[in-house]
Amino acid sequence: MATDVQDYQPAPTHESARGTGHQSVPSNSTVTTVNDNSTVPLKLEATDTTTPPNGVDTDTDDANLPEPRHLLERIPTVLQPSIPWRKRLMHFTFAWYTVTLSTSGVSLVLAITPHRFRGLSTIGLVIFLLDLLFFLVITASITLRFVLYKSTFRRAFTRPNEALFVPTFFLSIAAILCNVAEYARIFIFDGDISYQFPGLGSNSTPSAEPDDSHAASASLPTFATFLCIAFWFFSALTFLVSVIQYHLLFTVKAERRLSLTTITPAWVLPIFPVMLIGTLAGSFSKTQPPESAIAMICAGLAAQGLGLLVSFFFFSSYLSRLMAFGLPAQRPGMFIAVGPPSFTGAAVISMASDIPRVFSQLQESRVAILTGVGDMATLAAGVKLGAIWLGVFLWGLGFWFFVSAVAGCVAGMQDKRFHLSWWSMVFPNVGFTIVTIKIGTGLGSEGVLWMASGMTVALVLAWAFIGYRCVRAVVKREIVWPGHDEDS
Repeated sequence: MATDVQDYQPAPTHESARGTGHQSVPSNSTVTTVNDNSTVPLKLEATDTTTPPNGVDTDTDDANLPEPRHLLERIPTVLQPSIPWRKRLMHFTFAWYTVTLSTSGVSLVLAITPHRFRGLSTIGLVIFLLDLLFFLVITASITLRFVLYKSTFRRAFTRPNEALFVPTFFLSIAAILCNVAEYARIFIFDGDISYQFPGLGSNSTPSAEPDDSHAASASLPTFATFLCIAFWFFSALTFLVSVIQYHLLFTVKAERRLSLTTITPAWVLPIFPVMLIGTLAGSFSKTQPPESAIAMICAGLAAQGLGLLVSFFFFSSYLSRLMAFGLPAQRPGMFIAVGPPSFTGAAVISMASDIPRVFSQLQESRVAILTGVGDMATLAAGVKLGAIWLGVFLWGLGFWFFVSAVAGCVAGMQDKRFHLSWWSMVFPNVGFTIVTIKIGTGLGSEGVLWMASGMTVALVLAWAFIGYRCVRAVVKREIVWPGHDEDS
């Protein structure tokens, strides 16, 4: 099929409603497509105001880029000429890490969901191993993209539509680390989440006869050291990356900056990995000696507060935008707002659950911070109770954002074709499901726990359906195609 684009006249710029606030040229220019001596009127879409009228991208230093910046609008892709996979790879963006983030989230929920059946942990482990495969394939594909099209590396971090999804790489790593800790607990350490250390716990009486359980105990120090190093390295890296990435978005070219009229919850993604530091602290602290555990918990609490407050600052502008300019074009992205309050509630409750062990063991060590504060058991119980109350407090906000996002999607989407933003219906709701499980466990409410189990089932079904639509979209050229992805 031969396609000839003629007589394009640039139109005045306006703010695109399709992306995350990126400014673009409206899709009201026409061209003619020649096919077997017949002409069919089509529309063109220009996706970057920095592109001069002759179609040359000033940001592009690679002469081998396969197509001009002015691309056919989302017409049926079967009418467009086929391009090789090597050229399609140029549009393989960081947004693909939402696939691994969602898959890791589902496997993590299956590891801790309250109502279990025989083989559920094995199913979760299989999904986790599948996620590791996805992560390797996606990382290799993006790396190959940067090798083949060198200019796309800089563009990936300076074009907001894709730059906002760069943090999903770090979010995927955090989710993988949480899965490592949970499935090690289940399959290696016989479900003992307390990870008792010799001489520190009440159950650490020495045994005269070695048995099979000592093999797992022997590997615990190495495993705990790995988690400790991973935690502090991830904490330092994500804090630094969040500062750098927001700085890049603050200083990007004026014509490419995001607009408050198109703000979406995706704007909080650069600070999202910092919030996951608290989640890691709640999961990893149970493997650490008390001095290391309390340091993790304090760092996690500080990071959680930072991430939540920055998210709230953005959400105030986001709600103002909804009131003044209406719902965003990509409605599934509204679910991202569910994540910050949900993950914060889950992280605080998880960190507080280790406080009784930490306080009792630190008291034995006569740590100065706990001198003269009274009964440790009462103090630890107060911390746990306060964390549960905070979790319930934040659960209400997450639930409101969840219902608002559902209402927005039910009301209809301007573009019903698949976008990678559809995965936003999974990974933020992972946090919402986890905090519901934590609250139900803390309150001892069977009703809340059954609700959490129902949410788990709904989450798995949503993950499977969106996974099917994702594969179908690749085959149908709805994604990984010129003009259809976050790099446009």
